[in-house]
Amino acid sequence: FALRLGPAQLVVVGDPANLSDVFAEPVASFKWGYALNVLGFIVGPTSMIVSDGDDHHRRRAAVQPAFARRRLDGWIPMIIEATDRMIDDRLQPGLQRGADLDIYPLGKDLVLAITVKAFFGNGLEDRTAEIGAIFDELQAYLELPGPKQVPHRLPFTQRARARAARHAFDRIVDEEVERRRREMQGRVDTEVGVLDRRDLLDVFLDDEGPVISTEEIHDQVNTLIGAGYNTTAATLAWTIQRALTTPGVWKRLRDEAFEVYGDDERLGPETLGRLRYAAAVVHESLRLHPAGSFSPRQTTTEVKVGAYIIRKNAMVLWSPYLAGRDAHAWERPLEFRPERHLEPSPEDAARMDAAWVPFGKGPRRCIGFALAQMELTLILARLAHRIDLSAVDPATPSPVGVVVNRPSGGVRVVLRRDSGDVDAMVPTSR
Repeated sequence: FALRLGPAQLVVVGDPANLSDVFAEPVASFKWGYALNVLGFIVGPTSMIVSDGDDHHRRRAAVQPAFARRRLDGWIPMIIEATDRMIDDRLQPGLQRGADLDIYPLGKDLVLAITVKAFFGNGLEDRTAEIGAIFDELQAYLELPGPKQVPHRLPFTQRARARAARHAFDRIVDEEVERRRREMQGRVDTEVGVLDRRDLLDVFLDDEGPVISTEEIHDQVNTLIGAGYNTTAATLAWTIQRALTTPGVWKRLRDEAFEVYGDDERLGPETLGRLRYAAAVVHESLRLHPAGSFSPRQTTTEVKVGAYIIRKNAMVLWSPYLAGRDAHAWERPLEFRPERHLEPSPEDAARMDAAWVPFGKGPRRCIGFALAQMELTLILARLAHRIDLSAVDPATPSPVGVVVNRPSGGVRVVLRRDSGDVDAMVPTSR
């Protein structure tokens, strides 16, 4: 459907068949660096998500090596260790006191710690809390009503605080870049070749990769942390809530986790591959609760979508939220049923694939989609392996947030005391 606001036209696309037409269009049919894109103020003008044409291609190419499969596989033990640390240091102590607690902020801190570790190695581990406060300030600005985001240079406003937070983050990145460059000065090539070059900044500083400016480094790092922090944390909260309140799901997660993790300390790609049910639970959560309810792009020419012609300069808001609840694509679409993703028929698989678009599709697909799904699957399975939980409130919370769709009121949990023949808590092996 279309909405007209004066000369502007907003076109909302949620039908999976029509979405396939949108994603099949040449990239040049749309632009992302349009004048009213408020993300540009937060992520910066050279961010790949507000770039078009050759600039987008070059900037995405500079980032892509950081998400190579071998790098992701190398982060699997780190993700599990970070989850164990959160359980041991924060979740278990709170639950053992008999009180209920909100797991959403714990998940936020966990996801941020993993993100900082993956992108910066050990370089900024001691500044994780500072980075989290910066990105919470930026997120708060993005959630403001449109009139409060009108550009201005006035001091003491939320826009001014967001601008200061962004400058503070750029300084953190600059200090880390300078530290690494000092370390590399004077080293011979053979020594450089054995350096640990597995994080994002190493990729940007690699002389063999695409050349990007200091401003581009700032904007890409800001974009990737911003896109991978609050969004993944919100999805984790939804996933835990739905897994705890849908009969049989947590027990099946726990049974699978005991079988996969067990006493096996060889944590790697095979671990992730065996967590099939956990991955299905994550898939189902992303279907019903995508981190973004809609994503905008502006047409640069007339675009044919299904039986409709969308005019030039229209804003197209494609919606993974609507597609994930489409009754023609999903049997009983409002039910949380992870099993639908396990062994679908070829016809069902094709139909669901067209309607499951939480990360988009095509050359503008979220660059961190594989990392997000890996994190969510490993964290969920480890929680089920280590802690037997119950939700305080069985009702599904209302969603809140325009930019990041998250459960209102958080997700309050308690330790399940009627867990049968298994302990409610399993000690860590670390």
